[in-house]
This record gives sequence, structure tokens and C-alpha cells, in this order.
Amino acid sequence: MNKFAVLLCSLVLVACGTGGEDELRQWMATVGQDTKGKIPPLPVVEPYEPVPYDVGASMDPFKAGKMGPDESKTGGGFRPDLDRPREPLEAYPLESLKYVGVMTRKKASYAIIQVDGSLYQVKIGNYMGQNFGVVVSVSDSEVTLRELIQDSAGDWVERTSTLQLQEKGAK
Repeated sequence: MNKFAVLLCSLVLVACGTGGEDELRQWMATVGQDTKGKIPPLPVVEPYEPVPYDVGASMDPFKAGKMGPDESKTGGGFRPDLDRPREPLEAYPLESLKYVGVMTRKKASYAIIQVDGSLYQVKIGNYMGQNFGVVVSVSDSEVTLRELIQDSAGDWVERTSTLQLQEKGAK
């Protein structure tokens, strides 16, 4: 059976291959006469001109001190007094301080500030908070502070903050 299959395939291949070659060659010759290959020319490549990079007096973008304050500026005219002794409430952020009451003695108002379970008396001129905040007024409803903070340019600017009186049930 195997020999028969090989013989049959060979006969089929011989039958397909005979004749028709001349016709194919003639058709290729007539079609090839009318057509010509048209290849567009290559585009002109402009010569590369390098651009020199001149940093001049520009700041190095990888320098670590780029984002820090500029020590040469005196901007704003405000400066915190770094040589004065620190007061106890300056160790705490302003958000952790609670204004729980007011007390008046000899026409001077004292705010009662609670932090970590301890109570402190604060009057106008005392410092509290971590941004060099000085108390500028004490009223029955709030304590107003003037803080000194550095902006993105490194200048010291004033900011007004307040502590509101906490109700007895509020935490």
C-alpha cells in the first residue's frame, strides 16, 4: 500500500508539471514590458548640529541645598530671636495645645492652656507653639498668636493663628 501511495503522488506531480510552462513565461514577458519599477528617491538627511549647553551662572539642579532657604537674603525684615530662652509650651505643636479657660488678675487676662494633662498660664508676650508664636491677645473665646514661618524663598513671614476656647465636652 505504501508503494502505491508513492507512485500515485509521483504521477500527480508529473501531470501537473508538464505543459503550461511556456504559457507562463510568455505571460510574464508581456506583463513585464509595460511595467517599470518606480522607487522614490531617498529623503535628504540634514546634517546634525550639536547645541552647546552653557550653564553660566545657573544653579545646579542636583545640588542638595537648592530647595533650602537662601542664607544671603534678609527678606521680610522679620527674624526670630534664636538666643532667647525657650518657654515650656514651645516644645509642643500648636495643634496639641488646648485653650480651656481664661483668668483675670489685676486687669490682666491669663489664658489657661492644657497639654499632656498639665495646665499652664499664658499672658500676652508669652511664647507657645513650634513656629516662634508669641501671644498678642487673650479674650474670653480665643488666644491670638503671631507666628514667624519661613516661606519657600527662605524669607521669614508673619502668620496669625488662634486657639479657640474648648467646650467642656469637646476633646
